[in-house]
Amino acid sequence: MSTASLASILLSSTDPDRLGAWYAAALTPSDDARVGDYRMLRYGAFHLMIDQRDDVGAANPEPGRMILNFDVDDARSVVGRLYDMGVSWLAPLEDRDGSLFATAIDPDGNYVQILQISPEHQAQLAADQS
Repeated sequence: MSTASLASILLSSTDPDRLGAWYAAALTPSDDARVGDYRMLRYGAFHLMIDQRDDVGAANPEPGRMILNFDVDDARSVVGRLYDMGVSWLAPLEDRDGSLFATAIDPDGNYVQILQISPEHQAQLAADQS
């Protein structure tokens, strides 16, 4: 039996140009390309694909169903950039025993979590998985 790997997610929007520009400015991708009608933003090995659809509303009515988690090296810097962009926050930056967490709201109402996991928590996670 073969195994699957999650490689991308598709965000549909009534205004994909605005949404794509927001993600590119907020969380600098390692690659930003257009493939047909899709905006393809690459973060590590993961692709955030953005397109336009007529069957979605302007705002996500249930944003808690899916939260995009971005692991970052410097959460304070990323959060500062988001503040400068005028982002709305579900949860401001907080220190949870050495790891940093914040949850922003993108222009379509999706939740975007910024994570900086401490070396101690990373070691504990690795130990728990072995």
